[in-house]
Amino acid sequence: MEDKKFMAAINQICAEKNIPKEIVLETVEAALAAAFKKDYGQKDQEVRVTLDEETGHPNIYVLKEVSDEVENEYFQISLDHARKLKKDAKVGDTIEIQEFVSDFGRIAAQTAKQVIIQRIREAERDIVFSEYKEKEGDLVNGIVQRIEGNNIFVDLGRATGVVFPQEQVQGERYYNGQRLKVFIVKVEQSSKGPQILLSRSHPGMIKKLFELEVPEIVAGTVEIKSIAREAGQRSKIAVSSSVDGVDPVGSLVGQRGIRVQSVMAEIGDEKIDVILWNEDPKVYVSNALSPAKVNEVIVEEAEKRAKVRVPEDQLSLAIGKQGQNVRLAAKLTGWNIDILGADEYGIEATADAAEQLKAKRDIEEEIIKALETQDETEIPEGKPRGIDVKEEATES
Repeated sequence: MEDKKFMAAINQICAEKNIPKEIVLETVEAALAAAFKKDYGQKDQEVRVTLDEETGHPNIYVLKEVSDEVENEYFQISLDHARKLKKDAKVGDTIEIQEFVSDFGRIAAQTAKQVIIQRIREAERDIVFSEYKEKEGDLVNGIVQRIEGNNIFVDLGRATGVVFPQEQVQGERYYNGQRLKVFIVKVEQSSKGPQILLSRSHPGMIKKLFELEVPEIVAGTVEIKSIAREAGQRSKIAVSSSVDGVDPVGSLVGQRGIRVQSVMAEIGDEKIDVILWNEDPKVYVSNALSPAKVNEVIVEEAEKRAKVRVPEDQLSLAIGKQGQNVRLAAKLTGWNIDILGADEYGIEATADAAEQLKAKRDIEEEIIKALETQDETEIPEGKPRGIDVKEEATES
């Protein structure tokens, strides 16, 4: 292959694969160095090849040691020869010698072809990996390419990602050619290229959907503090604002609910509760149990447990269907939550009263016993005698 045609082929590869020319040139130069060592040198030689970007001509340089006696011409150069190239050369120096091979272009192209293809593929994989690695935690658009078993393969443009069953939303139907928004959970490198793990059920997907709809989040005036999600059913999202006068809940809900409805349209029938975050755990836990109304929150800091008392008519709402509301509230806040109804509150109050009554009667009995042991003359006149006091106490 002629030098100019060789360079033209490299330029074509760069254009077709959308790979920076510098990366391809480095790859080709490394391959040509390997080809030279195979056909003209030895594998342990230090060889460097540079390509003229205009003509495509390869320049070959070999590193050799200056020696009084040359025992191996592949690795050594005589002192006289070295001083012709470098006047101050001395024994023991290493010097780079340019080699000239008349038919190297043809032989190099043939020898390096497979190496070049392999290296270019590796370079392409590295570029794609880097591109999608930077998108971890982002939302991207894709098209369902194929379905194998329960795994959904999604075409992302320059790569293919997979949605495993645990990352799918129960109740959603997927089909070939379907356009999907997916959340990039993780990107890993492998010998076959980047492995891109996608999700439709990750809480981060809810966050990214709101970022698309709510400019206040992008501007930093509204912050999403926490998200708890049971995909396909219900999510809770806690928000706050550092700017006075900005309603963070209203910002996410939008006028007439248009913003939250836009998010819900992407995730199907899943309901979304937007609640106000608060640094006070009592207030935060109370808010998180919305839409249920709360009477009282008692927190146990050491165990990070919150006991919540609610009106009897709010008990089922606070707990939720199959415990979903309280479960999501616990995930959202990071607190263990116990729900206590009004009846339980009454029982606790009655128990306290019973303890107080018992303590009172114990004191009365001690007084009675003390009076019984006293001599009658010690009892002041006009006061009932011991037996009468005991009877009174028994009746009371």
